[in-house]
Formats: sequence, structure tokens, C-alpha cells
Amino acid sequence: MEDLPTHKVKRIWVDPGQRLSYQKHLRRSEHWVVIEGCARVTIDGREVDLVPGQAIDVPAGAAHRIANPGRELLSFIEVQRGEYFGEDDIIRLDDDYGRAENP
Repeated sequence: MEDLPTHKVKRIWVDPGQRLSYQKHLRRSEHWVVIEGCARVTIDGREVDLVPGQAIDVPAGAAHRIANPGRELLSFIEVQRGEYFGEDDIIRLDDDYGRAENP
């Protein structure tokens, strides 16, 4: 959606029953806003459920993931802020698709 030197904005969809990698970033923080569906967010082992209109901050260095425990598509906006937004700043701790660095 938007990729500038100061920030990056993406819209992400998660299918029902699916979840993204449990991961962390050393060089960026993220702010997530749920647009549709329900989200179960895990940050450093603590779970929080969010509904449309709710948001949460993910600090740089925090282990995090978002899951869709519902029966409808989950859509959220991710705003990345920091010094670097490359995909090689993803440290996967656990991944349902076998992409974790240290399973």
C-alpha cells in the first residue's frame, strides 16, 4: 500500500483457522488495526483478542503473531515504523509452514 523511508503500510488477510509466524523484528515496530473479522494477537506469550476498530502496538524486539480464530476472513492494516523494513528483518520463532529459523 505504501513504502517510504519513514514507514511502510500493508493490508494483510488471514484465512479462518490460520495464523502467521510467531516472529520478531529487531529494526522496526508495528501497529495493527483490525478492519474485519476477529484477531487473536500474541505478544511475548500474552494473548489479546481484537475486533474491528481495535488496534495494538508491537514493539521492536517483541515476539508476536496474529491468528484468525473466527469463521470469517480477518483483515488488518499493519503500519511499520523504524529504521529498516526489509523482509530479512524477520526472525521466525515458530511457523506452521516450516519456515522457522530455529524450530
